[in-house]
Amino acid sequence: MKQAIETTLTAEKKEKSFKRKFSWSKEFARNRFLYVLLVPVALYLIVFKYAPMFGEIIAFKNYRLADGIMGSPWVGFQQFEKLFASKEFYVVLKNTLLLNLYHLAFAFPVPILLAVLLNEVRVEWYKRTLQNLLYIPHFISWVVLGSIVIALLSPSTGFINFLLKGFGMEPIYFMADKFWWPVSFVVSGIWKEAGFGTILYLAAMASIDPTLYEAAKIDGANRLRQTWHVTLPGIRSTIAILLILQVGNMMEVGFEQVYALRNDAVTSVAEVISTFVYTRGLINLQYSYTTALGLFQSVIALILVVAVNRIIKAMGERGLW
Repeated sequence: MKQAIETTLTAEKKEKSFKRKFSWSKEFARNRFLYVLLVPVALYLIVFKYAPMFGEIIAFKNYRLADGIMGSPWVGFQQFEKLFASKEFYVVLKNTLLLNLYHLAFAFPVPILLAVLLNEVRVEWYKRTLQNLLYIPHFISWVVLGSIVIALLSPSTGFINFLLKGFGMEPIYFMADKFWWPVSFVVSGIWKEAGFGTILYLAAMASIDPTLYEAAKIDGANRLRQTWHVTLPGIRSTIAILLILQVGNMMEVGFEQVYALRNDAVTSVAEVISTFVYTRGLINLQYSYTTALGLFQSVIALILVVAVNRIIKAMGERGLW
């Protein structure tokens, strides 16, 4: 009897395994062209994302170019001890977190607001014109855009200070002031990326069922109420996913923007992890030290993404996984 039961269970397992294999092969055959399209993306991730992770071991070595990665001696956690004992590290970490918090508080909501306003525009040619004007700064490099920002904020010839002088106010050294530099950094970032960031929100709004708006109208809701009770809940999942991604970047500030806008007068508030890695790692050849910093940065970013993703899912949204 026992042998018969075991034989039956074995047969059932084989049958389930066969069905899984058959269903997978059937699925692959049905979508084979889609899988072929994934091949370049997979190769890109393997070559440029996963393969370079092998180089992270130099964070635990005293890396020298002459010895190579494998020939350099192991030093354990010495680089991390040196990193955490450095006062520069905490200044750089503080600046990175503060600039990202400013961006999260002031820049993150702007694309949502712009998308809501654009969604209310009914004249198509006017809407398309506005969208094009908002998208243009995204395609301008920070080398060019940074020069424009510095010229606009110049205390002697800048247009902004020209307006301030017109109102009887003293000119402000925006790019050399430790208070105004972060403000200029956040505002210039909004100018460049806010318009382009509306694309995903507008796409999410396009998928909202129009009957919901009709029902809201019947209930007497005006445009503001329709936006609050229909539009925003309709794009809530998109906001949640982009918020997770934004929090995942809390340990990273774009190198190009900071490098284009900073100067020696504001180094104490403008030096972030990306510029610190550039100056100490590439210029001063401290590869192991800055790799340890990069590894620390990645681990904290991973923890933040996982934590925020769980919070978002606990609130009823789908999250990233």
